[in-house]
Amino acid sequence: MARFKRILLKLSGESLMGEKQYGIDEKRLSEYAQQIKEIHDMGVQIGIVIGGGNIFRGLSGASKGFDRVKGDQMGMLATVINSLGLSSALGAAGAKARVLTAIRMEPIGEFYSKWKAIEAMENGEIVIMSAGTGNPFFTTDTGSSLRGIEIEADVMLKGTRVDGIYTADPEKDPTATKFDDITYDEVLKRGLKVMDLTATCMCKENNLPIIVFDMDTVGNLKKVMSGENIGTLVHN
Repeated sequence: MARFKRILLKLSGESLMGEKQYGIDEKRLSEYAQQIKEIHDMGVQIGIVIGGGNIFRGLSGASKGFDRVKGDQMGMLATVINSLGLSSALGAAGAKARVLTAIRMEPIGEFYSKWKAIEAMENGEIVIMSAGTGNPFFTTDTGSSLRGIEIEADVMLKGTRVDGIYTADPEKDPTATKFDDITYDEVLKRGLKVMDLTATCMCKENNLPIIVFDMDTVGNLKKVMSGENIGTLVHN
């Protein structure tokens, strides 16, 4: 039995690079699709938001002289490219997926609405919600918090490269220790970079728990959904 009925899965654009320096690693994409299909077969309703950092990141573009609004719009388009790639990989794995976009761009994807997303999930489709919130100055973390709250998800699963939340960056600090669970207040007080501030506050105010886990280890998504104690739970 799956631990949650409806989830918002947040995937990192950077993770899609896999072994590459840029763009999409087809092997990593296929692994993600297989893992997602595995939990879909358990009867879980799945909404997905994916970042675009493997292609373009608005904030780093702004530091190199790009106009911030145009840079963020380029980042939104990068998430659409990733969403199309993931929907294609899910189709190849035998799962039905639909891409919704926060900015009108038919026929690439349908224009997002909460009710369209929920109806598609209830009909057994995996819904990929792309183009962030459709607004500049908001990250895909905030986009995933917003969509998770809108679609009334039971939890946000944040798939990353690390296996949870630590007291410091484990890639830089060997003394960093991992939390099994932590409150939103503690995350904010310690200034931990789980997500950006706007996203964290939205989840806190709307009581949406987050599980941060390592998505790059094949099989972990199913373990989380089966109730195994991996990753870090963030809650009120």
